[in-house]
Amino acid sequence: MSVVAAILMLIGGAIALLAGAGLLRFSTPYARFHSAGKASPMAFLVAAAGAAMELGWGGSVYLGISALAMTLTLPLGVHMMFRAVYRTTNNNHLVVDQLAGSERSQSGD
Repeated sequence: MSVVAAILMLIGGAIALLAGAGLLRFSTPYARFHSAGKASPMAFLVAAAGAAMELGWGGSVYLGISALAMTLTLPLGVHMMFRAVYRTTNNNHLVVDQLAGSERSQSGD
């Protein structure tokens, strides 16, 4: 195994580990989706680049096809999960009332 391929696969594994830690540490579902939706494809692409160096042309084609499929479908899937969570949860933590507690009148003076 070449050193460059091994380093790329280890970096991909480290990125995936950080994404998993983000899933455990972040408090809101939106932050968790962001962690998984951004880091997971990057981890796969980096690890796949390392694996492609070792597999040759045949394996590289399969990894390229799977990377393309992931790149095209993952944003839509994460968006749909965001949307489902937004529509099914209480979103009071997202509402900002800038006039709450203000002494301003409602007439717009």
